[in-house]
Amino acid sequence: MLDTFLVCGLGSLGQNCVIALKKFGVKIVVIEKNPPPDDEIRNLLPLIDLLLTGDCSDRDILLQSNIEECRAALIVTTSESVNVATAIAIRQLNQKTRLVMRSNKENLNHLLSNQLSNFIAYEPTELPANAYALSALGKEVLGFFTLDEQKIRISRVKITPSHPWCNYDSLHELNTRSRRILSHYQPSKSFSSTFNQWNPYTKILPQDTIICVETEDHFRLTHDNFNQIINRQSLWLTLRYNFENIKPKLIKFWKLNRKEKIKGVGIFASIIVFILLIIGTFLFKHYAENATYISSFYVTAILLLGGYADLFGSIEPVQEIPQWLQLFSLTLTLTGTAFVGVLYALLTETLLSSKFQFVTKRLPIPTENHIIIIGFGRIGQKIAYQLKELKQSLLAITFSKNIDPSLESNFPLIIGNLEDSLKLANLDKAKSVVIVTDDDITNLEVALMTQNFNPHLNVVIRTNGDSFTDNLTKLLPTAHVFSAYQVAAEAFVGAAFGENILQLYRFEQKTILLTEYEIEEGDTLNNLLLGEVAYGYGVIPVFYSGNGSFTPTLMPSGT
Repeated sequence: MLDTFLVCGLGSLGQNCVIALKKFGVKIVVIEKNPPPDDEIRNLLPLIDLLLTGDCSDRDILLQSNIEECRAALIVTTSESVNVATAIAIRQLNQKTRLVMRSNKENLNHLLSNQLSNFIAYEPTELPANAYALSALGKEVLGFFTLDEQKIRISRVKITPSHPWCNYDSLHELNTRSRRILSHYQPSKSFSSTFNQWNPYTKILPQDTIICVETEDHFRLTHDNFNQIINRQSLWLTLRYNFENIKPKLIKFWKLNRKEKIKGVGIFASIIVFILLIIGTFLFKHYAENATYISSFYVTAILLLGGYADLFGSIEPVQEIPQWLQLFSLTLTLTGTAFVGVLYALLTETLLSSKFQFVTKRLPIPTENHIIIIGFGRIGQKIAYQLKELKQSLLAITFSKNIDPSLESNFPLIIGNLEDSLKLANLDKAKSVVIVTDDDITNLEVALMTQNFNPHLNVVIRTNGDSFTDNLTKLLPTAHVFSAYQVAAEAFVGAAFGENILQLYRFEQKTILLTEYEIEEGDTLNNLLLGEVAYGYGVIPVFYSGNGSFTPTLMPSGT
């Protein structure tokens, strides 16, 4: 099998692709029109077997690269037109080479896939959006995806002394038709050293960490049962907590915002008017001669609307109605004028507010337990939509005034300078902040400012360079820092080996790829047991479909 790979473009993505490819011990040929200075890529040059200077879409340059011997070509220049021209030129020279192209034009990519065959395209800045979104959720949920209409999630479980898994004799008993163990490690170890290398006969102990992939229904069942046990054990603590919080809740009730206060006044005024209407109807029916309930109701309504002069405006006394009832009628008019006036005012304000909302309708800014996305470009928007699907409370901050108006109706949005925006974002009660602007220095500044506002905040930072990523990780050890291009490069390399990359996840400085792999005739995996594939290649099968004769299997065993 051919073991030469062509990389077209030596920018940030191309450099990361070279590093990721060399881990597999393959030969690498690179074409770059304007190579960086040697001192910038001195650590990269030993990994490259052949470096050609020129246009990668040029037929002669491609022939010099021995394209007919290349297993795959990773076309990752920053020019969309150059990438497309290169893909077409390579296909004309070699019908079998796998083409992995950088592109953000979905429709064009679909058309090229049908035309060129053995072709796939990704947008590297959007590809890691899933990883950024999951990092913002915290430590428990590490991933989610759908297979065969079944929702699957990757979870991290911290074992406590009361956890039901402590009752199992050995770790392998946790593997079922709806769950697979990915990693098990004790406090002294890390995930990266134990992925798919756990001892099946290990006893589960408190303080252990288990990472598993399981169906969502199974997750709800087991975790809900566990929560019920915990709730029963802590019933007294819950009651005590609620009792101690009565006073803060009462204080919070009186500290309502303006909109809530106006609503309360409107309800109070409506109740008073309604009560007076009933009382007036009853009194006029029983103390006025020849009165009926309908006529009494109309008279009371007229008085409440300020019609006292219409009924008692004559200078001559009205003998049929007692004096005290006439005085009550005057009281109805005075009270009705005040309270009905309030209702008119509220109705007018509501109509005017509705008129302005048709022009600009913005969602309210969340006050607590929300995720803040700073940088609302393409990757920020993709992160927002993914978190919205997970029913997360969101707030987006952008420094650009050129924003799609439709986004303002879909997400709470703050547009303005950095310092003022952070003051409005309720950082002190936020759950996470995801910083994904295009500028590394801006991301660093935002990260430091958010930590000053809230040192305990879960911070996720996007970077564009490996060295900057390493330095920032040391500066902010508790933050989730990873380069978009570094993570995307691993997906590009996986696709170059023929895998269909469905999702990628990032946790504990390690990238996990969710891939769909179809076994072809003559493939090195042909006739191997699933267990041999799992332990020999560092993968965990979660879905298996045989060639026509087998029913698709979720969480297959290793046999």
